[in-house]
Amino acid sequence: MIKTLYVRVILTFLGIILFSLTCSFVIGLHVFQSGFRQEGQRDMIAVGREIMHRYEEAAPADPDEFLSGMVIVSAHPIQLYGPSGERAFYGLPDQPAATIPSEAVRQVLLGQTYRSGAADADTFVGMPVTLNGEARAMFLQYSAENEQIVNRMMLFVLLLVLVLGSACIVAAARYVVEPIKALTSATRKMTRGDFDVELAVNRTDELGELTQSYTEMARGLKRLEQMRQDFVSDVSHEIQTPLTSISGFAKALRSPDWMAEEERRDYVEIIIAESERLSRLSDNLLKLASLDSEQHPFAAVEFRLDEQIRMIAVTCEPQWSARSLEIELELPEAVLIVGDEDQLQQVWMNLIGNSIKFTPEGGRIAVRIDRRAAEIVVTVRDTGIGIAPEEFDAVFRRFYTLDKPQHGSPKGNGLGLAIVQKIVSLHQGRIELGGAAEAGSTIVVTLPACRNE
Repeated sequence: MIKTLYVRVILTFLGIILFSLTCSFVIGLHVFQSGFRQEGQRDMIAVGREIMHRYEEAAPADPDEFLSGMVIVSAHPIQLYGPSGERAFYGLPDQPAATIPSEAVRQVLLGQTYRSGAADADTFVGMPVTLNGEARAMFLQYSAENEQIVNRMMLFVLLLVLVLGSACIVAAARYVVEPIKALTSATRKMTRGDFDVELAVNRTDELGELTQSYTEMARGLKRLEQMRQDFVSDVSHEIQTPLTSISGFAKALRSPDWMAEEERRDYVEIIIAESERLSRLSDNLLKLASLDSEQHPFAAVEFRLDEQIRMIAVTCEPQWSARSLEIELELPEAVLIVGDEDQLQQVWMNLIGNSIKFTPEGGRIAVRIDRRAAEIVVTVRDTGIGIAPEEFDAVFRRFYTLDKPQHGSPKGNGLGLAIVQKIVSLHQGRIELGGAAEAGSTIVVTLPACRNE
């Protein structure tokens, strides 16, 4: 049931009354603390005398057992000090010992009765006693309330409630307008393009409904803005590799004198294939952007994974040959898989591209496919700069970059592995990262095998 502002004001006033009662209780306790102390000390002195009277009558063989029993009966914890400073504590469960000043111990050992003062943190009394013929200082702590003091304190509390309640109701008026001020501030942030607005919604009245609706609107606008930014970043990242391949083969075609006609046709076919893939890539990135909203379609077909990876290695030849890298492919024949061919092509292009980017000249990159009973495992291993184990999880976050590519390699924007992880997850697979800093890296992608494998 939605509370109206009228009901909210009534509840606020009741809350102020409760707050005033609490503050009045604390203040009253402070005012009457002296009375508590005096009444308690008189009670403890009487209890201490009774304990010693019973001790003298009973003459127990074990004073420790006797004093422990007296603590339970009297509800006053006892501390016992000897002439040489040794201390014994007999207390109630979960009740700490009071702090006894050394001067108080000294006075009681000299035969004086000690009463705690305002400077002492606890209320206690000290009495000289004789146990087994030896002078001791016995201190009793206060643990019971005095009913008469409490009654007088309550009268004082009632008077304070009227004063504090009147003062607090003036301040409570700000509570009603505070959400409106927060909405105004949030609106100004959004006009500056900052959609990161989070308003605390802990009300159920009309202002609470308005705040909740406003927060949901801000979250929706923030998601749209984030999707727009992600889309622009993804496009700029994903088109870079195929454009590099097209540029490399096109430059090679400018010098056809040393190139065989068959090789030239192969290069032209690769350029055409890459150009077509760029057209599909834009649509594919739109699909990836919808992953966060769980509306991403999945077009699965059966194709040969070994041929796809082999073609990618050929496509990336201008990059790895320019760096004198050695590419080793261990690909069994006719490895069939069911999945989105374009998306998986992005996976291998990203992984092999990263290996090329982070492997120094003269290094080696190995790509291997292993077929298991129900899984296909693709391993990409290089001799590059590697990744520290503490960064294994971080590299899959969007926009996280290592910021240390090899010379001549463009700096990435940290989206590649994030996109790879999304695609692998969409194919119900998993991706694992291994290796060590300065010792190369190993990425293992595990995908479900084709049923007729």
